[in-house]
This record gives sequence, C-alpha cells and structure tokens, in this order.
Amino acid sequence: MKILAVSAFALALSAAALSGPAEAKGCLKGAVVGGIAGHMAGHGKLGAAAGCAYGLHKSKGAAKQNAGDQNQQR
Repeated sequence: MKILAVSAFALALSAAALSGPAEAKGCLKGAVVGGIAGHMAGHGKLGAAAGCAYGLHKSKGAAKQNAGDQNQQR
C-alpha cells in the first residue's frame, strides 16, 4: 500500500513539475486540501496526491473554459 501511495505521489509531483504555472497552482491548492482530508482519514500523502491530481484536472478545465469564452467574445 505504501508503494502505491509513494508512486501516486511521485506521479503527481512529476505532473506538476512538467506543467505550467496555472496547473501548478491548482495542484498546490488540491494537495493542501487533499492532504488535510487524507490526514483525517490516516492517508495524508495519498490524499495530497489525489488532491493534486484533482486540482490539475479542475484548473485545466477552467483554462479551457476561459479560452472558449474568449473565443466567443471575438
């Protein structure tokens, strides 16, 4: 179980390192929230990794939505 948590955390960190600043911001927010929630459940690192992945997903969706809104205004 620890190997899975460590590999998920490493994957999330590498995804954050390879992404741009907007995605990193989503990752950091998600990692903080996920880490706190995971800590309450006894799985802080796994929660942080999952929160980071979710934050990246949401920030990319928001970026696409903003790009679509800007294209429609033109």
